Amino acid sequence: MAIFIVKEFYHINELIELTQNLVRIPSHKDVPTQEKEVAEFIYKFCQKNRIEVEFQEIVDERKNVIAYIRGKGTGNSLILNGHLDTVEPYNMTIDPFAAEVKDDYIWGRGTVDMKGALACMLMTMVALKRADIVPDGDIIFTGVIGEEGKSEGTEHIVKMGLKTSAAIVAEPSNYEYAVGHRGLEWFDITIKGKSSHSGMPEKGINAIEKAMIFIQRVKEELYPKFHERYNEFMGESLMNFGTIHGGTGQSTVADSCLIRIDRRYVPGETVESVMGEYQEIIDQLKKEDPTFHAEIKQTPESVLQLNHPPLITSMNEPIVSAVRESIKEVIKKEPTIKTGMGWTDAALLKTYLEIPTVVFGPGDLALAHTEDERVLIEDLVNCVEIYARIIDKFCIKDKIIE
Repeated sequence: MAIFIVKEFYHINELIELTQNLVRIPSHKDVPTQEKEVAEFIYKFCQKNRIEVEFQEIVDERKNVIAYIRGKGTGNSLILNGHLDTVEPYNMTIDPFAAEVKDDYIWGRGTVDMKGALACMLMTMVALKRADIVPDGDIIFTGVIGEEGKSEGTEHIVKMGLKTSAAIVAEPSNYEYAVGHRGLEWFDITIKGKSSHSGMPEKGINAIEKAMIFIQRVKEELYPKFHERYNEFMGESLMNFGTIHGGTGQSTVADSCLIRIDRRYVPGETVESVMGEYQEIIDQLKKEDPTFHAEIKQTPESVLQLNHPPLITSMNEPIVSAVRESIKEVIKKEPTIKTGMGWTDAALLKTYLEIPTVVFGPGDLALAHTEDERVLIEDLVNCVEIYARIIDKFCIKDKIIE
């Protein structure tokens, strides 16, 4: 079989332009239709390049876009998963949607997280199509909604039972790759008090003061336990007090206080065990002080139906070897395993569909969500080659890349 050289089947300017076009379409949560327009752009791009494509209506006008390079049905199939949404652009010091090219970077919201990655996956499929390469199994691009929120898009993929031999989730990894990351759940702790005039505080119950006691007890009792819970592919179990809101005015004793917690957990912990630890502290404080009233629940904005468990894919899986070897061939050195990866949709694919999943994508995670988000063009070019090599190693028996 002829040797496939991916750069012969697309031009770098195509990749740059595709990334720019995706970045120029706002798709954060304050856009009324959110991801609708970027999904429609990708749909038309795939049609133009003779790639089979379809929509999945998810919620309101928001939709996944799914594209296929159909295989022979004789070998491994692969999902290339990326999310269409971004975080909001309001803290940015650059024009978030200009997608300016400067200093060998493309600048703007989503360049790293993760419209640059979307462009790389799509351009890889375009190159395969132009080269008339038919893999042994299907290559399926899943452009999904809502990863920065409830993960409605990938949750839909899970519920429809889309099953492949492996998957890659294209979060930025800076030439590293992740086979594991912590689970993530958000919790609301609502503490109830009793209002009174601040001139007579003894007639009230100050919920903010009760919240202070709860926070201190969590730090004393739970933080040491977190340090003891460690996974080599994830690091330590973690939590963060994200926000606290309480009271109605400076001259009124606060009758309620809401604490919002971000909890990152490792194998051996579950949503139930994590909530249980906070509940134990609430119960103990209630015993010590009958005026202490609190309840815990998952933050409504954070979850649809499926929880957000840890990702753990065995290092022995063939997809892991294909990713590692492909990165090594392009960067000319052994890639390292990333242990500080934030939560991704990879955990849904692995946990609920049992698809071995690896996280790998272009760009530096440290630049994601930042005021001057940007992606190096060289990283995009290299990522297309790496994706092509992964497909060659994992989905094609008769190798086409040297």
